Amino acid sequence: MQKQPSVAVVIPVYNEEEVIEGCLLSCVKQTIPFSEIIVVNNLSTDNTELIVKNLQKKYPQITLIQQNKAQGITPTRDKGFNAAKADIIGRIDADTILDRRWVRAVRDTFKDENVSAASGPVLYHDMPLPKLGLVLDEKIRSTLHKMAKNHRFLFGTNMAIRRTTWRKVRGLILPDPDNEQHEDISIALALFQNDFEIVYTPEMQAGMSARRIEDKPRDFYRYVMRFENTFRAYGVKSTSARIPIAIYLLIYFPVRTIRKFYDHENGKFTLEKLRDDMSQIKLSSISRRKEKTAEEEPVR
Repeated sequence: MQKQPSVAVVIPVYNEEEVIEGCLLSCVKQTIPFSEIIVVNNLSTDNTELIVKNLQKKYPQITLIQQNKAQGITPTRDKGFNAAKADIIGRIDADTILDRRWVRAVRDTFKDENVSAASGPVLYHDMPLPKLGLVLDEKIRSTLHKMAKNHRFLFGTNMAIRRTTWRKVRGLILPDPDNEQHEDISIALALFQNDFEIVYTPEMQAGMSARRIEDKPRDFYRYVMRFENTFRAYGVKSTSARIPIAIYLLIYFPVRTIRKFYDHENGKFTLEKLRDDMSQIKLSSISRRKEKTAEEEPVR
């Protein structure tokens, strides 16, 4: 009988006190347990570390390690990947909520010895009609995977990589000292260009937050254009590789508008969130005016 591969999950965190508990509870409630749940704390200044430590008392399979040398997801991810001892290393974000059958889906996927890494679809758990969103996301990601000829995608909030593969490829990933690339796409391209097989697995389902869409337009644009920076670094010239850039930019304003009116905690549309946002903008404007006035006042 073929031995089932062990599966770990690595979760890089930085000031994630609002979401880390839900993420970890989804990890400990899997139908097949993780062999390791590794939280890598990267210089958090809020209660993230305390929350994780409290959960460790009840769930000893959770491990907390520190990455204090540099601020950034890449060195934090690397520390977790290098610490993992399982056959397969999952990688998710702190706002990820895993489907209860995620470990089972990963195991089934990696039974094929030719598979080096895998990604799956996501639903946005803090948006309206999340199941419909999952269907659309699955169709888009599966289509992009089929279209990809000279590149591959991995999705950092829902991916897994074989530990032996990671040890072979970690030295082949291009450096990104200025944090201008997407680290998950960088792994995918390093894998693909060195003949490692990446697959798309619809059964690897995870939930994530759409909170990124609340970034200011300029910040969101810079974030999305990391795709282009990564493709250029690896010499990817195909038009199909750029499709996600167009998708993200097209949905930004419509989805951002929906979030202004949607209370995901209560699952309903409301004006309350919009009022809160407007109040914050007003307070920020008042604060800036006071600072400007203080700067313009002559020193007596």
